Amino acid sequence: MARKIAIEDMPLTAAHWGVYRAEVEDDKLCALHPFERDPNPSPIANGYLGVLDDALRIDAPMVRKSWLENGPGSAAHKRGHEAFVQVTWEEAETLVADELTRVRSRYSNEAIYGGSYGWSGAGRFHHAQSQLHRFLNCIGGYTKSVNTYSLAAGEVILSHFLGDPSTFIHNPPSWHSVVESGELLVAFGGMPLRNSQISSGGTGVHRARTALSEAKNNGVSFVNISPIRSDVAADLNAEWIAARPGSDVALMLAIAHELLKNNWHNRAFLDRYTTGFETFSRYLTGQSDGIVKSAAWAAEIAQVPVRTIKDLAARMAKSRTLISVSWSLTRQEKGEQPFWMATTLAAMLGQIGLPGAGIAFGYCASNSIGMERRTVKFASLAQGRNPVKSFIPVARISDMLLDPGGTFRFNGQTHRYPDIKLVYWAGGNPFHHHQDLTKLERAWKKPETIIAHEWCWNALAKRSDIVLPCTTQLERRDLMLTPRDPYIVAMEAVVPPHAQSRDDYLILSRIARRLGAEQAFTEGRSSEEWLRWLYEESQAKAATFDITLPDYEDFTAKGWHYVDPIQTGSGALAEYRKSPEAAPLKTPSRRIEICSKNIMGMGRPGILPHPAWYRPTEWLGNAVGPYDLHLISGQPADKLHSQLDHGPESRAAKKMGRTPVNLNPSDAKTLGIVDGDLLRVFNERGACLANARLDVSLMQGCVAISTGAWLDVERQADGTLICRNGNPNTLTRDQGTSELAQGPTAHSCLVGIEKFLGRTGPPKAYLPPEIERGKSGKHKKAP
Repeated sequence: MARKIAIEDMPLTAAHWGVYRAEVEDDKLCALHPFERDPNPSPIANGYLGVLDDALRIDAPMVRKSWLENGPGSAAHKRGHEAFVQVTWEEAETLVADELTRVRSRYSNEAIYGGSYGWSGAGRFHHAQSQLHRFLNCIGGYTKSVNTYSLAAGEVILSHFLGDPSTFIHNPPSWHSVVESGELLVAFGGMPLRNSQISSGGTGVHRARTALSEAKNNGVSFVNISPIRSDVAADLNAEWIAARPGSDVALMLAIAHELLKNNWHNRAFLDRYTTGFETFSRYLTGQSDGIVKSAAWAAEIAQVPVRTIKDLAARMAKSRTLISVSWSLTRQEKGEQPFWMATTLAAMLGQIGLPGAGIAFGYCASNSIGMERRTVKFASLAQGRNPVKSFIPVARISDMLLDPGGTFRFNGQTHRYPDIKLVYWAGGNPFHHHQDLTKLERAWKKPETIIAHEWCWNALAKRSDIVLPCTTQLERRDLMLTPRDPYIVAMEAVVPPHAQSRDDYLILSRIARRLGAEQAFTEGRSSEEWLRWLYEESQAKAATFDITLPDYEDFTAKGWHYVDPIQTGSGALAEYRKSPEAAPLKTPSRRIEICSKNIMGMGRPGILPHPAWYRPTEWLGNAVGPYDLHLISGQPADKLHSQLDHGPESRAAKKMGRTPVNLNPSDAKTLGIVDGDLLRVFNERGACLANARLDVSLMQGCVAISTGAWLDVERQADGTLICRNGNPNTLTRDQGTSELAQGPTAHSCLVGIEKFLGRTGPPKAYLPPEIERGKSGKHKKAP
């Protein structure tokens, strides 16, 4: 009988949602035990149990049948609905290499879209986006995307009024400073703990829940401005202000007006640290447009009492106040405005740069936001130089595919959409994170070839032409080396690769060999040699910050190392507050730009050079007809995006096997809906089926469906898609936030709801496609 291994002696692995000890028997994963140093571990990793070798696991290279038999571009309308043929790795490598050569020689490298959106797992080396982009750069480049679905509008606008966006997003006042010095934390868009389970690059210790409890116990008060009461943890006893979705900037403007009217604003701070306040104040008081942005004005827009707005303004003025703005607020029409206006409001309070006060962009949007840590620039896999200059904002993929040669405005300039012939995707699932999936499905027919690295038969894999089976992070060695967490971890391969699956590095190395680019891609190093190189380079970089890391052998033997963090960080703007001359910002004025010189210089109609409220096209303020409910499609609590939707953790959270749709009991009563009813959620863009869940924490007029359900569609009579599995992106708008950032606008969306009385079987999202075995070698070579 085998000796039972103690949990602390089990091998370590890491993911976006935590570090775990893997219990394995006969090369099969039995359990994932939380890292002994993590006080609030996430259960999401349990989604791996049972799915590493189930029927949805891709066990060999696969090629869509029509593409294999008739060549590139054949029967593209069958993507997602056609059988695959198993081929050998040698055949798959040849097909991919030949197709890349054909597209490059016939159309140029601009015709290749390197579509890896690149969800960042814990591994520093086996990071799909880095691997794919490095490979494509080694063969002449590719059309890329810029910014993220998470907060594209915030990233672009931050560059105008503060400077480098990453610095200010990832370095707010630390949790320690909030606990020790804060008095009032006002959270626009809430601070949902479900999102804080995850951090790009890996999570060693979950800090947010503990920090918030410590802050509450130390006297910090909380205000939650969100349509969902549970967007701030119940034990924090936050005041809930249920503002109408899309009205946050109007509410901020009214608070700013109260500060100005009562002379509660800090004029000395504004004069020394900002530019453009006089121009903005004329907008605030109505001198520039005739509309006074008063509490009464905002009360009608936000459906919040005037007294509530006035009282909040007074509290903020009299307290050490920290304003947090959720990333979700950037994912709506004019999503550039909330970050800008919140910073302007914080500047008027004059507390930016003080401990526990000022501005933060997204507490609890990621576990790393607010984490006490030492900033270390660890080594990463260089991606090389991309000679192709064409790009798109990340959320404009459908427009690019449907309108080659068309133009788009982005951040003050006009650009052209390239004519994409080949999409190469590794990491991420566009049929999860993109909006208006009916439109994306139409656009997806345009490329001649779609290649994907995937480990399971999700919507992307089923809609690809060539599918190369890759390993999961549990099946390869790697390093969790992130500057956003105090732990670094040596990740073990806790189970062997499934069937014929390979890691991305090996897949791309073999293809690079056929294209004469192997040396450029690998630099002669194996995976193991790259891991040692990355660690030793990081060790040297850490030393420049007076941080000593153990030798590689000692580190890998122990499995983890703790980098003692700095506790007192007051955020990225602390040094600027001390001396704006010694630590200037990277803006044209070197100061906080309440009125942006760059945006003013664009001279574009409809874009004011200061923060402003713009009435949304689609919101409860103009809801009429059948679409009179506001859809909120936030992150799920049981997975990251659509990853592991087929796993047991996600399945357990479903209602009667489907994604639930939450609605207020009063709305449900009006509609004649009871808990558990199967509902059709619909608008002119599409529909999805979901089971009703009554939720008293959701404001009236709103419904909520978490993202992440694997797409399972059929056509409706009007040609739009209905997802039987509850994917809300069949409903959301594929419209850019504005011509500044062109970010996604999923949260500007109205829907109708009705009981579903039609016939439907169980969702088919978790069934693999038909696969034909033993037919390799029967492919048609592309001309």
